[in-house]
Amino acid sequence: MQSRRSFIKVCILSASIAAMGAPSGALAADTIKVGVLHSLSGTMAISETALKNTALMTIEEINASGGVLGKKLEPVVVDPASDWPLFAEKARQLIAQDKVAAVFGCWTSVSRKSVNPVFKELNGLLFYPVQYEGEELEKNVFYTGAAPNQQAIPAVEYLMSEEGGGAKRFVLLGTDYVYPRTTNKILRAFLKNKGVAEADILETYTPFGHSDYQTIIADIKKFASAGKKTAVISTINGDSNVPFYKELGNAGLKATDVPVVAFSVGEEELRGVDTKPLLGHLASWNYFMSLKNSQNETFIGKYKAWAKKNGVPNADTVVTNDPMEATYVGLHIWKQAVEKAGSTDTDKVIAALSGQTFKSPSGFTLTMDKTNHHLHKPVFIGEVRADGQFDVVWKTKAPIRAQPWSPFIPGNEGKQGL
Repeated sequence: MQSRRSFIKVCILSASIAAMGAPSGALAADTIKVGVLHSLSGTMAISETALKNTALMTIEEINASGGVLGKKLEPVVVDPASDWPLFAEKARQLIAQDKVAAVFGCWTSVSRKSVNPVFKELNGLLFYPVQYEGEELEKNVFYTGAAPNQQAIPAVEYLMSEEGGGAKRFVLLGTDYVYPRTTNKILRAFLKNKGVAEADILETYTPFGHSDYQTIIADIKKFASAGKKTAVISTINGDSNVPFYKELGNAGLKATDVPVVAFSVGEEELRGVDTKPLLGHLASWNYFMSLKNSQNETFIGKYKAWAKKNGVPNADTVVTNDPMEATYVGLHIWKQAVEKAGSTDTDKVIAALSGQTFKSPSGFTLTMDKTNHHLHKPVFIGEVRADGQFDVVWKTKAPIRAQPWSPFIPGNEGKQGL
């Protein structure tokens, strides 16, 4: 009996010594950390908070199905507060201090441009879920939102078509930063290629958080009075969309007179707007909540249930939108790539991401391109409904391969892959 007791004591002592000598990160090694880098305050919170929620929902979904490589995912959420330099600081914290395996985040291109050098320096991995201006291709970034040829160009082609109203004059209206300016540079080149004269293009920018659109709407009405069918291409971002659309309604500028097509307005942004005066105005995206398919029904149901369970404000009226879907897809294809690689090592995961596919809530199977780090995506153009949803009026038959380097910009010939 004494021998047995001694043996047990030795085992306990050995276990204690092993525990004392274990590295401090041993328990953390039981999980895989992922970063969530979205503005939860400031001008972009209106758009980005829902992406944080979607990331957390998807992480819960993945954990409930067994996690990744047999480990649970552990989210690390930070708030860069719509402060572009702070995005870089928070990205460095996530990679260097929190040791996350990947980061899901950013909305504006200026925030993405701010973090790009950090991901390159530290060899981190960023999944960027929002439409953007292209003219960029980074080894450490995977773009699950649209390039210009997957959103902006098809939208303008639609407006110029007979089906879309046959627009001849264009107002390029945006928030004053890199995404609207570069997108409009591409659209100017595209319109010139289509024979549109400089005099038939009006280009206007407002700062982040801008709220007084009376003068701008008056200028648009004057520009549209020249006798040619006029359309507005809106790259306004963040909470400025609310006063813009309110003033549009106040001025009685209807879609039948001057249609507006937006690239940064979806179901989430329209929750704060009386949409009745906006009937018929347009948005171009790669996903709408109103799409009818089984994947989308499941996605919407999961998000509504998650919102209610986690006390999201106004949980009964939450909506889904394009960047939320892109966040959801990004997390799932990252999971698939990690399991294919058998590791969270950045270089191994980058290699494994090539060619990954996922049946998305858009109803299409999306493919991560083998050379340019962009998803092949379908394009939908929708009209605003009175309930803040969209009726699809045009769509592509199949997903379109992204062109991150626009062929309408001189010098981009042949530049499409890393």
